Amino acid sequence: MELVILLPLTAILASLFLPSRTSSLLQEYNALRSFKQGIFEDPLYKLSDWNQNSEDPCYWTGISCSASKDHVLNINLAGSLLSGFISLDLGSLRYLQELNLTNNFFIGNIPKEIGKLKNLLILDLSSNNLTGSIPPEIRGLANISKINLDGNGLSGRLPFQFKYLSTLVELRLDRNKFESLRSAVGICSLSKLEIGNFSYNFLTGNIPTCLQNFSRYSFHGNCFLSDKRLPLQRPMEECFNLNPNSNPSQSSKLYEKIGDVFQQPPWFLSLEIIAAIISIIFLATLIFITVKLLCIFPASSSSSPTRKKTPDSSVTVRRILKNAVRLSREELEIACEDFSNIIGPSSNNIVYKGTMDDGREIAVISLCVSVDDWTYQLELYFQTEVANLARLNHTNTAKLLGYCKENDPFTRMLVFEYASNGTLYENLHCLSDDGCQLSWSKRMKTAVSIAQALRYLHAEVDPPFILSDLHSNAVYFTEDFVPKLVDFNSWKVGGSENTQMDVKGNTFAFGLILLEIISGRPPFCKDTGYLIDWAREYLEKPDMTIHLVDPNLRYFNHNDLHVLCNVVNLAIQSESTKRPSMQTLAAMLEIGINTSSAAILEESPLKWAEQLAFSSP
Repeated sequence: MELVILLPLTAILASLFLPSRTSSLLQEYNALRSFKQGIFEDPLYKLSDWNQNSEDPCYWTGISCSASKDHVLNINLAGSLLSGFISLDLGSLRYLQELNLTNNFFIGNIPKEIGKLKNLLILDLSSNNLTGSIPPEIRGLANISKINLDGNGLSGRLPFQFKYLSTLVELRLDRNKFESLRSAVGICSLSKLEIGNFSYNFLTGNIPTCLQNFSRYSFHGNCFLSDKRLPLQRPMEECFNLNPNSNPSQSSKLYEKIGDVFQQPPWFLSLEIIAAIISIIFLATLIFITVKLLCIFPASSSSSPTRKKTPDSSVTVRRILKNAVRLSREELEIACEDFSNIIGPSSNNIVYKGTMDDGREIAVISLCVSVDDWTYQLELYFQTEVANLARLNHTNTAKLLGYCKENDPFTRMLVFEYASNGTLYENLHCLSDDGCQLSWSKRMKTAVSIAQALRYLHAEVDPPFILSDLHSNAVYFTEDFVPKLVDFNSWKVGGSENTQMDVKGNTFAFGLILLEIISGRPPFCKDTGYLIDWAREYLEKPDMTIHLVDPNLRYFNHNDLHVLCNVVNLAIQSESTKRPSMQTLAAMLEIGINTSSAAILEESPLKWAEQLAFSSP
């Protein structure tokens, strides 16, 4: 048996666009939606209008397009306090001229796909929590004029590929963890470079002659300890501790190299002390004035609040998972009898059934991925999905009970409540252990419950949850026949786009499920072909809809059938833009279908006999 995963993966969104939209803008639309999927916190709701119901990305917050509205030119989300990682799909925005993500909480690496943005003029990723090195693919930014990576945790050597950026005017790499200028000689060939800032890194060695025309303040806070022209460098201990693997011989050479920094004349030392005191007084005065101004003119709710940056992603990760329960592999192994009870194997994951110490039955989904294939971004993706699933709280969506994250052996698991009465497909087509159990009233309750769950996922959860694989096998029944929406195939390593559906796609799939509930027929069979093609003939003629009803049913309600067919006709329209929202469809079912106890009584044998008696001549 499969189990629930309701993961917000990137949607296949082409059907949402009007026919006049170019295929290029469709690709750019998908790239922006993928970018939003990488965001797990949006406290200022900057991306609230980045949704499938808004067909034109040119009107989304932070997006600017060309005059003809056929290409995205600018993304400016500065100061939005977004938490997440930068999507690889941004490389698809071939016409992008400005990418400004400064003052956010982005973590992870700078994706190498950035190098595909050949028309980019401004790249500003400053004041985030990005780590790793600058990708060599940055050489692809053929028209770039400004790069600002200030205030991150980037490390390694400066890439020599900078030499290919012949149009670069401004380069800010300050307040990172870069370690060497040896490969920075490529910067010397940048004839148009006017502004460069390399301060507060861990740079060592000698400053290339070509860079000495920059202000010495551009190199403050580094490890140029032997260069007397550059005061205000890092303490010797910080520079030495940068490489914890250094051996004693290396350390002695380092001390010899920097020892002459302490052989400065007294007048030079006094000058440095006076300069430091003046700087401290100036900064203290500036801070005092700033605090006073903030007290007099408090920031409005629309402005970006001052925040303390985290030095790395560990704090962010803990914040992501704060509402999720972490379980150990050992306790899950015991619960699942050494992982012997497999109920749902696939190429992407394996589902085990188990029983916890407190008697709860669980389904454990173990991701089929090796540690060699597991990347930092996949780890963040996994943790984000755990956090998002933990937020779900609806009667008709399966509940996440916890997760398992261990490295020895490498383990990534999701733990859900177990639904014991099989799937909707099994019960409709008499494949369950107890045979066919779905009366008309149970089918109506199921239809309304699925609609309510989809309404919750699409409209009441922000960002909306999209089921990647919605069909009758994605609806499970609990012991008391409460339907639970599931999405067993939604976890695809790397977020494969081939299995993802958008909101309108979910609406269409819901219409097909209703047809299956009414008819008892599978979505496809060799004799009659596709269910939807068979049903259209009857759906188009209201007086013929009775032929849609499952002949195995002893009873059905004509009014219910009429309501269901109206909803189906709306949900399966070929033009996705004409399909109503799940709010509308759920309301139609709730108002039009009676799921009370009286409705159940209507189909009882005694009631049937009574109706036959009154109807007989």
